[in-house]
Amino acid sequence: MTQPIPLPEDRFRLDKWLWAARFFKTRALAAEAVAGGKVHLNGARTKPGHDIGLGDALSVRTESGLFVLHVRGLSNRRGPAREAILLYEETAQSQQDREAMLMALRILAPPSFAGRPSKKDRRALTLLRDGE
Repeated sequence: MTQPIPLPEDRFRLDKWLWAARFFKTRALAAEAVAGGKVHLNGARTKPGHDIGLGDALSVRTESGLFVLHVRGLSNRRGPAREAILLYEETAQSQQDREAMLMALRILAPPSFAGRPSKKDRRALTLLRDGE
């Protein structure tokens, strides 16, 4: 019987790396995102078990926005956030795009009311929503 080929230490599973880099809270969520097409490796869709190495380009879509980054370190251990940041380098354009998206969301934020809306507040919301 042949023995399995050992994985080189300079390559790790994509879903495990995403979990270690703190893009997803669990490995299962990372694997689901990769399988769902929210993660692209070197410009192409891939599978959760695909190997990732130093210098690979990733685009990761999360609730926080789209991250375009390059792999700078490998780890299959989920450490503190300070260590996780060292595993990748986000492109400047990606940072600018995410900041612009956050600013747009702040501008378009719905009006907030303290407690239950009054009749006047409800009418204002209806006008805003329906545009009448």
